[in-house]
Amino acid sequence: MRIILRSIRRGNLATSSTSRRPRKMNCSILIVISLAWLLHAHCHADAAISNRGNNGAQPLAASSTSLTAAQPRFLSRGHTYRAVVGDTLVLPCQVENLGNFVLLWRRGTNVLTASNIMVTRDERVRLIDGYNLEISDLEPQDAGDYVCQISDKINRDQVHTVEILVPPSVRAIPTSGQLQARKGGPITLECKGSGNPVPSIYWTKKSGTGKSPARIGDGPILTLDKLERQQAGVYQCTADNGVGDPVTVDMRLDVLYPPDIQVEKSWIHSGEGFEAKLVCIVYADPVATVSWYQNSFPIQTTDRRIMNTRANRHTLTIRHIQQEDFGNYSCVADNSLGRSRKYMELSGRPGPAEFYSPKWGRSSDSYNLTWKIDSYPPLEEVRLLYRRVLMNDTFQQPGRWHDFILTPEHRPASEPLTHIMSYTIKHLHPGAYYEAIVQAKNRYGWNEVSDIFQFIVASNSMDIAPEDAEVVASSKSRSNSGALSSLQNALPHCLLQLGALLLVFGLRNSQFDRLRLGLG
Repeated sequence: MRIILRSIRRGNLATSSTSRRPRKMNCSILIVISLAWLLHAHCHADAAISNRGNNGAQPLAASSTSLTAAQPRFLSRGHTYRAVVGDTLVLPCQVENLGNFVLLWRRGTNVLTASNIMVTRDERVRLIDGYNLEISDLEPQDAGDYVCQISDKINRDQVHTVEILVPPSVRAIPTSGQLQARKGGPITLECKGSGNPVPSIYWTKKSGTGKSPARIGDGPILTLDKLERQQAGVYQCTADNGVGDPVTVDMRLDVLYPPDIQVEKSWIHSGEGFEAKLVCIVYADPVATVSWYQNSFPIQTTDRRIMNTRANRHTLTIRHIQQEDFGNYSCVADNSLGRSRKYMELSGRPGPAEFYSPKWGRSSDSYNLTWKIDSYPPLEEVRLLYRRVLMNDTFQQPGRWHDFILTPEHRPASEPLTHIMSYTIKHLHPGAYYEAIVQAKNRYGWNEVSDIFQFIVASNSMDIAPEDAEVVASSKSRSNSGALSSLQNALPHCLLQLGALLLVFGLRNSQFDRLRLGLG
């Protein structure tokens, strides 16, 4: 028997010592098991004969006992196990009344163990706590059915099914993760994920703002049609199957396009002796070269005119401005796909007037109009125009313009460049709607006409502005019931003001008719 066991350990039992061709392990193991069973039966027969010679009554009892001996049976049950690759898994096999029978572990036709003998040469497999089979450092190929079998006449067996869970992995196609496409064309981004279960795949685009990116597509392929330059950037393909953490791969998309220029200001106000900055923001891929022009003549760098670039921001700085520096400027950007140009004006003329009077007047026959104007040189003249607008639910009809020429107060050169002016317009109609515009002049000329400002004259001296009416109404709503009659008395005025407010929001933002005003 020891020779048989030693042959099993070697994993090779040959029928002929002269044959160099090894037999298959599975056939050898079956022969060994059969021999072991025959030896086991023969030993029991010899014992029975010996006992019969010593005691005639006892053999019958022994024979009866062997016939009624309990049969081996499994205490454990077959089960399906799911384990993650790299983990350790234990498959139970607990048998009662095994006696002298041999217990096998096999996988398909491959025998792993016979009794306590390890037949497989896989060092990751071993028996623990009896006949429980332990598999360590699991691999994907370890998936399948494992059978624990009793080598009796019935060949009872117990089957465990092993499923190996594999965390997701993902790769970009192409593996470099770099893609290029021209503006206006389509592009397809692709990645492939693997794992068990098969992972789901979705796409996001990195924003660079620190916020969680929004999902922009599902599946291994993301198609972008009619590319814009804003779609360039880093896209992430994420694979997730619930085993471990999701994994991502980055793909960078470069959108090739001709230069696109944005100017920080198209009109720059300055004065002699001061400094001005003209800024162009250039978007281009491939990177564009940028040059500056004044009145169609290229500008060269001097100690007063300095050009610098930071990323895609190109700045022309003009120091100690002289009168000849005023005029039209342009920045021109070129790359292999095209050219772009944007214009700016550097001017000493005043900036446009900005109003900051309230929309609602507090007087029933006058209105105080306040505005500010930026000008480095002193203002020489200011022109104020206003007109009444007749309107109802179906139409509005502007009246004729009233024109006033105002002389600004003298301002010392040491004071700030902002001029603040106000003018009270008198003899207005109570509750009427008006429009106003302002234009200013300094020694460089007239500025652009301001945007139209609309205001409403109070209907009578007792009226209050809408924001005040809200405060009054809120206060009265918290008073006791004795104040109800006072609120009812004030209700007609509130309704009148509310109607006026709605009409104001219904006014159209009409533009100033320069031809009519003769401003050119």
